[in-house]
Amino acid sequence: MSEPTQRPVEPTPRPVEPTYRVLLIEDDAADALLVEELLYDTGLRFELTSATTLAQARLELARRQVDCILLDLHLPDLSGTNGVTTVRDLAPHTAVIVLTGLSEERAGADAMAAGAQDYLVKGKVDADLLRRTVRYAVYRSHTERVSAEAQATRLRAEENARLERGLLPQPMLDTSTVTVTTRYLPGREQALLGGDFLDVVEGDDGLLHAVVGDVSGHGPDAAALGVCLRIAWRSLILGGHRGPDLLHLLERILVAERGPQFLFATCALLTLDQAGGTATVYLAGHDTPLITTADGTRETTAAHGIALGIAPDLRSWPATVIPLPPTGALTLYTDGLTEGHSGATGGERLGVEGLLALIERLPPSDPGAHIDLLIKETRALNAGRHTDDLAVLRLDWHRRRTTV
Repeated sequence: MSEPTQRPVEPTPRPVEPTYRVLLIEDDAADALLVEELLYDTGLRFELTSATTLAQARLELARRQVDCILLDLHLPDLSGTNGVTTVRDLAPHTAVIVLTGLSEERAGADAMAAGAQDYLVKGKVDADLLRRTVRYAVYRSHTERVSAEAQATRLRAEENARLERGLLPQPMLDTSTVTVTTRYLPGREQALLGGDFLDVVEGDDGLLHAVVGDVSGHGPDAAALGVCLRIAWRSLILGGHRGPDLLHLLERILVAERGPQFLFATCALLTLDQAGGTATVYLAGHDTPLITTADGTRETTAAHGIALGIAPDLRSWPATVIPLPPTGALTLYTDGLTEGHSGATGGERLGVEGLLALIERLPPSDPGAHIDLLIKETRALNAGRHTDDLAVLRLDWHRRRTTV
């Protein structure tokens, strides 16, 4: 038998050296030429751009991104460590290496304290030192940038969590047997929560009060106003305010808090009387609730009023009393659930009719799983073409029959 042929071990490919985009800010032509020759001797792949003043450097940094700035501390229009601070302000995520003279013993250390990644003493630089310094400075600058971005992401997450606690409070339920299920999703990943809000409170009278609202716009202003209205609603409910009086006070708060921006809010107020078998609804420019019974899910019939902040003097919010079956559910939601696309090629919106048709196709499940699946399906149909915040509040009840 012949010996098996051994394949030669292929060498591990060396990583490709990056091309360093270097900006040299130096007003001395001889020193600039020396630095350029040293860069060629380093063996680094680089693209060199030169500037003799800070004004020229400002223009270059506005035109293109650079990886490393070689900065002389004595320029016609700027000198000393102020140059480091100014350049870092112009290019905060770019490595800065300061070039100092032989007589400037403390200048290098002061420059690093001002934000430079490293410093080199003119006349004491060779190609190997320059290569190592550029590589390390760019690596350190990249690491600092990644760390800063991670810190910003963490702070943003903490801010979102604080807003979420304000927009999605724990329901205040004492004796109620109604099951409360809530969901909230921001329109864009890592975005601040929008102005959607919801809340549920059981009053001293044993009635269950709920609100779902949507402040126009997105971002911190809408979110802050949403939190304000949600807290105000809870306080006013606990203070005994109901119906048009409550909506009027919420509108006054909205107008006072929105500032110069013309923000408005839609909302649906609902009071559930489980013992009496009714729900009283007030709609301020908001979609009507959905009711789920043994026969399926349908849209309730309710009178509509004007959104808060549109015409503060109108105060038109009629009440609608909805009879409830012994067992069922009411779902309040913001338009983020219905304004997405329906999946059709024509780009039609899902709408309430599409939402009801989708609900009919969903398998039976507990309230939480049902809402999660519904949101998943609507977002799959939308395929990211419409991004809006989404809030859903569902109340399930089972009224036991009393025996005589």
